[in-house]
Amino acid sequence: SAMYVGDRFHERFPRAGKSALIEANLEHGVEVVPLSRYAHFNTRICRPRNLRPEDLETMLQFFGASFEKTYDLKNIIDLARYLLPTPPVPTRLRRRMLALGSGDPTQVICSSLLVQAFLAVGFPILPDVSLEDEAAAPYSARELRHIRDYSLYTPRDFDLSPYFEIIKPTLEEGFDYKAMQASLIRRHEALEAGE
Repeated sequence: SAMYVGDRFHERFPRAGKSALIEANLEHGVEVVPLSRYAHFNTRICRPRNLRPEDLETMLQFFGASFEKTYDLKNIIDLARYLLPTPPVPTRLRRRMLALGSGDPTQVICSSLLVQAFLAVGFPILPDVSLEDEAAAPYSARELRHIRDYSLYTPRDFDLSPYFEIIKPTLEEGFDYKAMQASLIRRHEALEAGE
């Protein structure tokens, strides 16, 4: 997870260019990186719906104060345990396996950095649970109620959030499955011919 910050931190991080993202990564902690770093990745843009300009400014100030934070390795180990395709515990208990990371406020992971910024301005990531939700989908309602600490959120929660618009750049660029098929066939034929 990363957040687009444009040229906001360009003076401090000129190598990131004027179309930049802020992210937390294992090697450098919180940093500003060029948007082009993810040009060839399968990305999804989760755009917060109706985020007010003054709240965006508050979030940018929060990010600006976060550059000294390092990556929370304990939290990523917890998330890995949670995200294992077949952990040796029932599905309903998986998120509860998380131990809330290191608990050190100077450490973050990518999704927790963003969640802290959004929650600081009162922008929800996941909906509150109503009695109707509890009756209709008890497991989902219990999970939503449990995810309230910022370190328990995953990048998937932004994608599933009803408060973010989802943009798929591949589709926006004019995806043509027939052209893709033809390209794959040509590549396969070239490999078989030993080119």
